[in-house]
Amino acid sequence: MASAPLKLKVKKITKFKDSLFYERQLKGQGCDLIIGVDEAGRGPLAGPVVAAAVALKTTNFLNRIDDSKKLSSNLRDKAFAEITEKSIFGISIVSEKVIDRINILEASRQAMARAVFSLIKKIENAQALQVHVIVDGNMRLDLGYPQTAIIKGDSLSKSIAAASILAKVTRDRIMCKYDAIYPEYGFIRHKGYPTEYHRDILRSIGLCAIHRKSFCCV
Repeated sequence: MASAPLKLKVKKITKFKDSLFYERQLKGQGCDLIIGVDEAGRGPLAGPVVAAAVALKTTNFLNRIDDSKKLSSNLRDKAFAEITEKSIFGISIVSEKVIDRINILEASRQAMARAVFSLIKKIENAQALQVHVIVDGNMRLDLGYPQTAIIKGDSLSKSIAAASILAKVTRDRIMCKYDAIYPEYGFIRHKGYPTEYHRDILRSIGLCAIHRKSFCCV
């Protein structure tokens, strides 16, 4: 199904500050259900990639809803709790083993699509709704629904920003659990990302079971 393109000039995107602009545009085009999608974990050397899809029930939030990378851990946790109360959401996790098998780009695409389908399953009579999916970055998902990719969407759309927070917090919590299993790797500190500290550990003791072998050239 072809996407309904938004009538927005590229020049306006870089200056844009209204985090509900896209949502209002799509509402004006007759969309009943607007779903923001983002992922966390494309860059780490270890652990899964996690995607979240969010349909906001309200746009009024007490906590800051923004690109998860711009928020502290404490602010993300507070926003996470509020988002889960004020939205319909789906979360999908694709393991490091699958990432090694199909590559990180395809794993991210699969995680994002599954998060969307997980969300839609929670909605009664979803087939009767006009659905539009807005995706962070330039990713094209195999969905069967109209979709729009938005570069830096996690900074430009509240729906995508909310998805980025759910994905980031979920993944960080997974990596904290892995830290208890593999304490020598310090996952609670770097969450699997390729920091110098993490690389030093890998050079010293090698990989553990959750490292992405296709990422780690040690």
